[in-house]
Amino acid sequence: MGPPRSKKRRPTFRRLLKTSGMKLENKLKNRQLKQQNVAKKQRKEQKKLRQAVKDAHGRTPQPLETYRKRPEEEEEEEEFLDSLPTDMVDEDQEQMSAMARQPSFITRDLSSCGPVHGGKRKNPEVVRSYEKIPRKMVRTEEKEVIHLLPIKDQTGIIPQSMERVINLQQDDEDDDEEEEEVSPEEALPSFVSLTAEQREQRRVNNLREKKEQIASLASAVVSDPHGNMKRLKELRGMLMERDPCVAVTIRKLAMVSLMEIFKDIAPSYRIRPLTSAEAAVKVKKQTQQLREFEEGLVSQYKFYLEDLEQTIKDWQQQKKKRCQAVSLQSYCSLAEVAVRCLCELLLALPHFNFHNNIIVILAPLMNSTAPKVSSLCRDAFRKLFQQDKVGGASLAAVRVISGLTKSKNYNVHPEVLRTLLSLRIKEVQMKKDLEDSQPQKKFMNNKDKKKNLSRMQRKWKKAEEKLEKELLEAEASENKDQKIKLHTEILNIVFLIYFRILKKAQKSVLLPAVLEGLANFAHLINLEFFDDLLSILQSLVQSGGLTNRESLHCIQTVFTILSGQGDVLNIDPRTFYSQLFKMLLQLHAGAPNDDVIIVLQCLDAMLTRRRKQVTLQRVMAFIKRLSVLSLHTLPNASVALLSTTRALLHAFPRCDFLLDNEVQGSGFYLPELDEPEHCNAQNTALWELHALQRHYHPVVRQFAVHLSHGAPSEGSAALGVELSRRTSVELFNTFSVKDLSFNPPVASPTTRKKGGFVVGALLYDSDLQSQAQRVCVAMETELDFTSAYTNLNLKL
Repeated sequence: MGPPRSKKRRPTFRRLLKTSGMKLENKLKNRQLKQQNVAKKQRKEQKKLRQAVKDAHGRTPQPLETYRKRPEEEEEEEEFLDSLPTDMVDEDQEQMSAMARQPSFITRDLSSCGPVHGGKRKNPEVVRSYEKIPRKMVRTEEKEVIHLLPIKDQTGIIPQSMERVINLQQDDEDDDEEEEEVSPEEALPSFVSLTAEQREQRRVNNLREKKEQIASLASAVVSDPHGNMKRLKELRGMLMERDPCVAVTIRKLAMVSLMEIFKDIAPSYRIRPLTSAEAAVKVKKQTQQLREFEEGLVSQYKFYLEDLEQTIKDWQQQKKKRCQAVSLQSYCSLAEVAVRCLCELLLALPHFNFHNNIIVILAPLMNSTAPKVSSLCRDAFRKLFQQDKVGGASLAAVRVISGLTKSKNYNVHPEVLRTLLSLRIKEVQMKKDLEDSQPQKKFMNNKDKKKNLSRMQRKWKKAEEKLEKELLEAEASENKDQKIKLHTEILNIVFLIYFRILKKAQKSVLLPAVLEGLANFAHLINLEFFDDLLSILQSLVQSGGLTNRESLHCIQTVFTILSGQGDVLNIDPRTFYSQLFKMLLQLHAGAPNDDVIIVLQCLDAMLTRRRKQVTLQRVMAFIKRLSVLSLHTLPNASVALLSTTRALLHAFPRCDFLLDNEVQGSGFYLPELDEPEHCNAQNTALWELHALQRHYHPVVRQFAVHLSHGAPSEGSAALGVELSRRTSVELFNTFSVKDLSFNPPVASPTTRKKGGFVVGALLYDSDLQSQAQRVCVAMETELDFTSAYTNLNLKL
């Protein structure tokens, strides 16, 4: 059984009476509302009629809501209404109101009183012919129709109107006078009519005003960056200065000012764009202000970099795209300032946004034909490599340089690759280290950790790791693993550049820079590249197409590899020993004196570090040739070579019989032979040390006396601490004569002559100088005086 049905209640008599009464009340109310609306309409029509009558008297129409009648106007209106005929019927009133509604009646239009939107359309041909008529033509008199109050007659209402002539010529003259007053060209004297002094004064005043404007805008932004971010847009607009008198100067000042402002107000972090979810979340007012500041800063910085890039492109393309205020000759100076600003931002903001974009702009300019621009970019990249401690910015720069050399088909300036020598890479992750670290990861998984540690120990371990991570973030210290990883990737790209050039462009001008770079980073090369690299370097040295410096770099690279990780390889570098022994006699006091540093580094790697792999005959041959070489080099090179000889005598004590004239072996000494193993150096003596004891430089004499006594560590012939503890390279740089002064100062001793060999103050005797000059002219070479004296000794 379902629920009982509800019965409908029948309407009672009282309810019917009540509903019927409510209906009657509603009808009465509706009638009253209609009557009120009709009355309102009638009042509005009367007001409009009165307003039309007032306008016909010449008064300006005013809004009905704001129009208030004065008592005098009310009296005049009452008198006017009393004078009107009283037999006006409703039809006349409706006609008057209809006429008042017409636009022509109220606005006094020049057209007729007919309906505005009625009638036939005009023929388009007539309109077209009218539009073809030129605008400048003879002025004709135009008439304005003024509508007056209508007159009522037996026939009906008669409209009244009158015409007024408009003087267009007078109106045009008034307009011309206004234009003449506004025109700045006639208000100020023309620039052409000014004298030279007036032009200069005008330029100085304009320049001073622009400078004050730049200073005020810059100070406002720096004082309150959050509130005055819009001023950056005004300052950036001055990069497009159009006044030809001050355009170049103002643009330069604006570039530099914006660069300094961005360096001051840029935060110490990278600003990332907000995601849609983050932008939809409501934040505090301060957070919202910070977001707006960051967005405005990034956008203005981006536009500024685009302006600098466009300036450089305009200079490279020799086109004026922006405006005609700057000549083509001025774009060179503007481009130099733009490059300088980009270099400053590259070094000052390596952590901020668009840093990689700056690298992409500046890297091709290192290969520019303009020497000032290229030197600025190269110095900037060198400083970037030296300042970068982590390696992120260096990695981006090395990638761009690698792509540049490949895209140019290795036809770039060698200094572009020499900038890579400034990289601060001392430790990388070798393949051997990766293999050693992999087994630890395999054996130490999560299951083993759970087995070895208890629950409490795992909890403490997790808390310690979290704390260490927070401490590192608070101290802002670099992660060592991340640093090594970045350095490894950088070095891989650098070696990729070098190996490509060695394989595809061995005759390129980049080969010296490549060999120099390999010598610098050779200790970081993986073992898997050693065999191929050694074979390539050996073929280059034996080809004979390299210069002395390039051959020295090849030798340095080989022995740097063999003295490091390559000591496990079973390789006999006999060819490289013979090549270096042959090249030693090519050094002298002229330009090759700069190659002495590379020779010293090679000797240290070939003989001192590999003392167990070198024979005694080879060492004695090198000692003898170094003593001969020290006779005709500059004093700093002589000191460094004698220091290397001292180190070899200490490393190989059996070589001391070279200091004894009575010891003789089998055979004769062959000084012209280029094989150190077979030149019989054990059959000679170091007689050059006795000649060097009368050298004009005091430090050379001191070293010669010290070696003649067997390089003792104690006694009267021992060296001081300052000389004995320094390396040969340090001694070479300490006693350098690049500034044309001796260190220590050299006195002027008398010239000595003994045994047909000239020694002593060779540089201070006028007779010897003239003879040395004649020798140089006869030999047709550009030798130093010291080399000339050495050749002169053979004739004396």
